[in-house]
Amino acid sequence: MTTRRNFLKTASLASAGLAMGLSANAGKGSSRISANSKVNLACIGIGNRGEQIINDFDKTGLANVVALCDVDLGAKHTQKIIDKFPKAKHFKDFREMFDKIGNEIEAVSIAVPDHSHFPICVTAMALGKHVYVEKPMARTFYEAELMMQAAKKYPNVVTQVGNQGHSQSNYFQFKTWVEAGIIKDVTAVSAHMNNGRRWHSWDTNIYKLPEAQPVPNTLDWNTWLSAAPYHDYNEKYHYGEWRCWYDFGMGALGDWGAHIIDTIHEFLELGLPYEINPLKITGHNDYFFPTSSTILFRFPARKNMPPLDLTWFDGVDNLPPIPEGYGVAALDPNIPASGAGEIKPSSINPGKIIYSKDLIFKGGSHGSTLSIIPESKAKELESKLPEVPKSPSNHYANFLLACTGKEKTRSPFEIHGPLSQVFSLGVLAQRLNTVLYFDSRTKQITNNPFANAMLTGLPPRKGWEHLYKL
Repeated sequence: MTTRRNFLKTASLASAGLAMGLSANAGKGSSRISANSKVNLACIGIGNRGEQIINDFDKTGLANVVALCDVDLGAKHTQKIIDKFPKAKHFKDFREMFDKIGNEIEAVSIAVPDHSHFPICVTAMALGKHVYVEKPMARTFYEAELMMQAAKKYPNVVTQVGNQGHSQSNYFQFKTWVEAGIIKDVTAVSAHMNNGRRWHSWDTNIYKLPEAQPVPNTLDWNTWLSAAPYHDYNEKYHYGEWRCWYDFGMGALGDWGAHIIDTIHEFLELGLPYEINPLKITGHNDYFFPTSSTILFRFPARKNMPPLDLTWFDGVDNLPPIPEGYGVAALDPNIPASGAGEIKPSSINPGKIIYSKDLIFKGGSHGSTLSIIPESKAKELESKLPEVPKSPSNHYANFLLACTGKEKTRSPFEIHGPLSQVFSLGVLAQRLNTVLYFDSRTKQITNNPFANAMLTGLPPRKGWEHLYKL
């Protein structure tokens, strides 16, 4: 039996190396694909968001979809993709897929609930398969740590996290403006997701998990759970609802933070915070994310950059302070559709406000570019702004081209991993509703032993332990 105590004994975050516990041939298949070949792609998670990214891969003309894997192959939301790729082989369990046709697969796309990202990713990487996984990269701090170690262990495996703004205008503008000294001496950022798209309306006085319901006859619930502790099926866990539960998702922070904070984190070299402080938590409970929260992340000075405070605001009633001359924020027209509701344009759309010593910038999410505010200041600096290069490829083509050695991915695990860990620290502060102090050298929470133990998450279910061994 795996207990928290003996699981934690194997989970020393300071350790190096990673043993996947797979076959002796694990990792030996990783190699660059012929530059003139299509990439043989297996798609894990094929409905809803999975359907969208499979279509995006197909539009590049660089992928050959050889397998479709989903725990609910008989459901209505998976039928369109099944019908579109009649030659692809079908599987409900990714492990069976790798066992039966692993030699036909060169890369995988993964669009499943957050709690299943880790087991699928590390299994694929150990087998030498290139990995594209939806954001956030992992659900826990420890899982992200292991995935970054796996990327080092298997350097021929290409990785990409699906925050597609990293291949759009926002990425190239932010990078260019930092290099040109337009964005410098940033001391504070307000990042905000205040739209109702991701919020449930459940009773926050919850005192137990939902009652068991019959499992739909098309759904393999046990495989859906993967390494997570067993839960009886309830419709409130399924489809997009899993994002709301601590056991399965990362809430609005993990979902939208990857599209709002990503370039700030990378190009201002934020790394990991030393303090995570939940300034406001509305509807706190032990089971699902609060209806609104304000979380302060404090980052130390880096190189020649000053300390930076990043404050995250979520909830429809929880706007950040709006500076004079803000105007109206742009809404990226390329935000994917979602069954959880659409983004309705408003005066303050999901995005960020960046405060530097001399300038204030406003920006949106995904690929939305930054603007200098107020408008009078923007006009004054217009002639001094550098030309921003155009993206040579979208996020999906970038991954496939990297598989053939033509490009490097823009959001690999080593780039996105620390940001995913920032999210996991924020989720711990939300869940425990207490300030946390973090030592980035030892990767330990120093003021709360219970929170520190939670960096690893709960022990995996029987049959999944080998993926977590160091």
